[in-house]
Amino acid sequence: MKTILVVDDERNIVDLLRLYLEKEGFAVLAAYDGDEALALQRRHEPALVVLDLMLRKVDGFEVCREIRRRGDTPVLMLTARSDDIDAIVGLELGADDYVTKPFNPRALVARVKAILRRTDVTRRGGRPIEVGTLLVDPRRREALVGERRLELRAREFDLLAALARDPGVVLTRDALLEDVWGTDFSGETRTVDVHVAEVRKKLADDGPAIETVRGVGYRLVPPPREPLPPGARTTATEGPNST
Repeated sequence: MKTILVVDDERNIVDLLRLYLEKEGFAVLAAYDGDEALALQRRHEPALVVLDLMLRKVDGFEVCREIRRRGDTPVLMLTARSDDIDAIVGLELGADDYVTKPFNPRALVARVKAILRRTDVTRRGGRPIEVGTLLVDPRRREALVGERRLELRAREFDLLAALARDPGVVLTRDALLEDVWGTDFSGETRTVDVHVAEVRKKLADDGPAIETVRGVGYRLVPPPREPLPPGARTTATEGPNST
């Protein structure tokens, strides 16, 4: 049974989420301010944190920053503001997803499940991926350019891994949202743009480029193939009876 920590100073929201999450088989811990949230997260190491931004004592931004400093526990942020600047800031701090209040509790539970599925797949890992000077290791959640380790937030790593799995292939913003965030962010594709900009900065000039395909999406540009030495193509295609 996975444990979800729900952090909100509105008790009716905590009670509502507890009801729906427990119905789906999750154990639920509740915190009503930032200090309590950080204490429970450290003590119980929940599988995921549902975190309201507007908290007493320590706000949700600071709580998210501290959780991310401690490790890679997934964070689903709640925001009451219609302006998405808070959500974008939250994502930049390392949150995995966000939901705007008022929300459909069934939809929120679906997002919790999607994040946990994605986290489980990533932690099981896979073979390292090489694209030119870039090495992405899903099992270790580590990305290197040459010998330089990239300091990537959780979603930045997932985004880079998604692009690296298909170098040269254009991935639409919607496809990246589905692959990386696991849900349809209708009208929120700028989330991808923000993360791509951060990953580009960290790849710098010695890593492969992320190319923008206007009106479509992004692709990771693979290194050019080295030309075959003279005669190599002929030798490879000639059969034993060639003259």
